[in-house]
Amino acid sequence: MNINNQFRIYPVKALKDNYIWVIVNTLQMSAMIVDPGEAAPVINFITSNNLSLIAILATHHHWDHINGIGELIQYFDVPVYAPTIEKIPHMTALAAPESELCIPGIPLNIQVLGIPGHTKGHVAYYAPGMLFCGDTLFAAGCGRIFEGTPEQMFASLQKLAALPDDTNIYCGHEYTFDNLRFAEIVEPGNPKIHERKTRVSELRNKSLPSLPSTLLEEKETNPFLRCDSPELIANVEKFAYQYLRDPVSVFTWLRKWKDNFQ
Repeated sequence: MNINNQFRIYPVKALKDNYIWVIVNTLQMSAMIVDPGEAAPVINFITSNNLSLIAILATHHHWDHINGIGELIQYFDVPVYAPTIEKIPHMTALAAPESELCIPGIPLNIQVLGIPGHTKGHVAYYAPGMLFCGDTLFAAGCGRIFEGTPEQMFASLQKLAALPDDTNIYCGHEYTFDNLRFAEIVEPGNPKIHERKTRVSELRNKSLPSLPSTLLEEKETNPFLRCDSPELIANVEKFAYQYLRDPVSVFTWLRKWKDNFQ
């Protein structure tokens, strides 16, 4: 995927439905990777494209995002950037929330955004035009709340929603079609959801990634960024059997609904 004339971002498929993102500086043929749940597909991609791997970035500690790091650092002598409070093996450089990373070979000012909720120390990596958000914001969805609170997760999503609308969203999994199935039920009167589901279905039928999306597209079709939608609120209240007084309450029950959605 083109970001500009210098950088390209590629998805490397891993495990069942994970994406490992490879950010390539085409002027130097250097690369960094985000969330390597497996080593073999990364090694194959880097070597077959004659790239020089210069850094590994992790968003959170779940095994399907870090399991390949140990093998990769045996193959490539590179730093591993990881969140401050997440216990991630082989971490050599801190990615402290609200700090900035300057990685030699990748001339991008990368902002580290603290986005707790899915895990306590989850971070996202943002540079103009691109957001690597792990399992917090998904295409048409959001991650489960394992370690944080609904209030934290809602605040984290609002922080991401405040980024520029043209930001490309690079999340950790190919969940888009199933997320849109849920979105259709929650907000059936939203035509943009139906249009997006049709587009995603066509892509997946060709075994093509549905990612990246854009933040604008998420604001238009992602129910977890639409907790102010009257139709969505009414349907979540029906599910909850109660009046929901504020967007955080709507979000909390929306997440409970999605947790049990088949």
